[in-house]
Amino acid sequence: MACIYLVCVGDSTAKGAVAKLETNLNKLPNWNGDGRNHVLLNLQRYETLSNNLKNTDTGRAIVVQTNFETNQFRAGFDIVAPMLLNLDSKFDWKDTPIQVPALRTYFLTFQGKSFSNNMAPSEDNVAFINVEQNNVNGKQVKADLTLTKEEAEEILFMTEELEKLKKIKEDKFFIDFMCTKSNFEVQETQNVEWGLCGEHTERVSTLQQSTFALILATNNSIAFSTHLYIRLYEALRYGAIPVILGEQIQLPFNEFISWKKCAIILPKSRITELYFFLKTISDKDILSMRRQGWFVWSTYLSSTEAVTNTLLATIRTRLSIPASILPSEPSPNIFSSGHPKKEEKIKVAVDPEELLGPIDPPFASPKYLRNFTTTIVDQEYIWNNPPGPQYLFPSLPNDPLLPTDARFIGSQHGFRPIGGGVGGAGKEFQEAIGGNVPREQFTIVMLTYEREKVLMSALERLVGLPYLNKVIVVWNSPEPPKDDLLWPRIHVPIKVIKTKKNSLNNRFLPYDEIETDALLSIDDDAHLRHDEILFGFRVWREARDRIVGFPGRFHAWDLSNKDGFLYNSNYSCELSMVLTGAAFFHKYYSYVYSYIMPKVIRDKVDEYINCEDIAMNFLVSHITRKPPIKVTSRWTFRCPGCPDALSLDESHFNERHTCIKFFTKVFGYTPLLNTQFRVDSVLFKTRIPHDKQKCFKYI
Repeated sequence: MACIYLVCVGDSTAKGAVAKLETNLNKLPNWNGDGRNHVLLNLQRYETLSNNLKNTDTGRAIVVQTNFETNQFRAGFDIVAPMLLNLDSKFDWKDTPIQVPALRTYFLTFQGKSFSNNMAPSEDNVAFINVEQNNVNGKQVKADLTLTKEEAEEILFMTEELEKLKKIKEDKFFIDFMCTKSNFEVQETQNVEWGLCGEHTERVSTLQQSTFALILATNNSIAFSTHLYIRLYEALRYGAIPVILGEQIQLPFNEFISWKKCAIILPKSRITELYFFLKTISDKDILSMRRQGWFVWSTYLSSTEAVTNTLLATIRTRLSIPASILPSEPSPNIFSSGHPKKEEKIKVAVDPEELLGPIDPPFASPKYLRNFTTTIVDQEYIWNNPPGPQYLFPSLPNDPLLPTDARFIGSQHGFRPIGGGVGGAGKEFQEAIGGNVPREQFTIVMLTYEREKVLMSALERLVGLPYLNKVIVVWNSPEPPKDDLLWPRIHVPIKVIKTKKNSLNNRFLPYDEIETDALLSIDDDAHLRHDEILFGFRVWREARDRIVGFPGRFHAWDLSNKDGFLYNSNYSCELSMVLTGAAFFHKYYSYVYSYIMPKVIRDKVDEYINCEDIAMNFLVSHITRKPPIKVTSRWTFRCPGCPDALSLDESHFNERHTCIKFFTKVFGYTPLLNTQFRVDSVLFKTRIPHDKQKCFKYI
C-alpha cells in the first residue's frame, strides 16, 4: 500500500534555517534520500517574501506554498496554494457581493506603491541592480529578487500607460501610485512588488465599485507570491474581475481551476491596448466571469476548510482517486414493526382504452458506475462548475448519452425502444418507455402534516401507477399516525419516515430509501392523473438536469420599490419556477440542497415554514443556468376536502416576496431564468388515422 506523507513546514528568518530544514527533512523516517511520496506544506497567513524551500533540496517531494520563483516552480508537480487569510473554518455567506450591475462605478482600478518615497516612479528615482554573471552556460541571472534595469524601465512604461487612462472621458478609472498609506514600510516589497495601499477596509470600498481590478506582476522572476494572492483574493471576494499583467504568473490550483473563466491574464506588453481589450467584453461575459470568480473564491479560497479540501482534492485528482461519497439520509420508519397496523388492499382500476405502461416489480437505478471516469473524463467540468470536486454522487444528471445506434449494437442492455426500434403511435408508445436512457422508475416523495384523510386519499390514487418504484411519506406531524388509521396497500412499498422536526426542508433530504434517480416531489393535496404523472416522467427523462413539473410561477420585477423581484402566481405566458408540490427532479439535487447549498437558505425556510420550492428552483437554475420545464396545462390544484391552504393567506405571499430577495442576496444575483416554453405530447392535437392512437388520450 502506497502512502502520502504530509510534512508541515514553517517560515523562519533565523540564520542557518535553510540548512537546518534540509537536515531535518533528510532525517524523516520515510524520506529515503529523495522525499518521494512526501508533500511539504507551507501555508502562510501573512504577506511575506519568505521562501525557505527555494534553496532547499526538496528532491521528489511536492512543494505546496504561495511564494514561488519561476525557476523554482515545477509545473504539474508543485502546487501554488492560497494563503489562509480567513481564519474562520467556513464562510458564512452573509456578505456575498451583488453581481449586478455588470459595469460598476469604476471601469478599472489599481492602487499600489512601488518605491519608498512618496512620488510616482520616474527616471530620476527608479532603483535597479546589475545582474551577476552565472558561469553555467554563460547566462545572466539575478542575485536576488530586486529589479533589473529592464524591469524597472518596464515599470516606468506601464505607469505612464496607466496614467493615460485617466484622460479617457467615456469611463471612470481609479489609478493611484501615491498611496497615503501602504504596506511598503513594513514589508519586504521594495523594488520587488507593488505595495498594497491603505487598510483592508479601504481597499474593499474601492473593489466593490470596480468592474475590473488590475494586478501587476512587476518582477519576472516571481511565479506567485503572497502579495499577488492578496490582490487576487480581494478582487474575487468583492466581485471585481482580476486583470493580471504577467503571463509567467502561476495561479493557485491552476492545474484544475480554469482561471481564464474568471480572470483576464495578458502579457505586460499588451498594456497599451488594455482599455480597448476590456471594452470588447460584453455585459454577459462580465457577469459570467464575476459569477465564476465568486464560485472559485467561495469553493476554493474562502476559508481554511476550503483551502485544505482543495489541496486534498488536487492530490486525489492527480492520482485518479474518486472523491468522498456523500452519505444518504437515514430513513427511520415511523412504525416500530415496519408497517401500519391496519391496511386495506386497493384494487387497480384499468382503463381498457388507455394502458399507460407495464407494472414491473420495483428495481433501483444503477449508481456509482462512473466513479473513476467522472474523476478523469469530467475533470474540467467538475472543477469549474458548482458544487465542485469535493464529493462523489451516486449519479449525475448530465451523465453522457449513448449514440442511437449503440442502443441496438453492443450496448442495448436496459433499453426499451418503442416498437422494438421501428417506432409507433399510442399503443407502441405505452408498451415501452423508449427514450435515450435505459428503463428506470421513479420514487414519489410526499410530505404530510396532520392531514391523515387527505394523505390516505392521495396514496389510494397511486395504485397501479406504472414505473413507480416506491412511495416515501415524510411524516412532518408531531404525533405518530393513529393506530386505527386504515392505510391503503398498493402495488409498491409505502415507507413512512419519522422526521427529527417539522421542516419543509425534509422533503428534499436524500433518504437512503430512495433508490431511483428520478424523484416526484408531490404534496398530499395535489390531484394528478396517472397519465399526467407519466407524461411528466417521460419529459424529465429527456431533461434530467431540470425541474420538470406542473404548477408554473414566476418572479416579477418590483415596480414600486425597484429593488428586486416579487413572487407571482398569476396566469402568465412566461414562467421561471415550477413548484415542487408536483415536480420531478434528480436525486443529485437533494444532496446539493441538503448538504452543500448555504445553510442560511434552509434556515430561512424553517423560519417562515415556507419557500422551500423557491429555494430549490434557485439552486437548480444556479447550477444549470436553465429554466425549469412546465408540462401540460396544469397551473393550479384544487382540493375541495382540504382545509384552507397556507397559500391563500396574504402573509404567505409576503414571505415569498421576502424569500426571493433574501435568496438573491445569498446567491449574489437572481439565478431564475424566464421561459415561454411548455411541453405537450408529440401527437397532441395532431390528426391521425382512425386505426392509430395518440401518445396520451387525455393530454
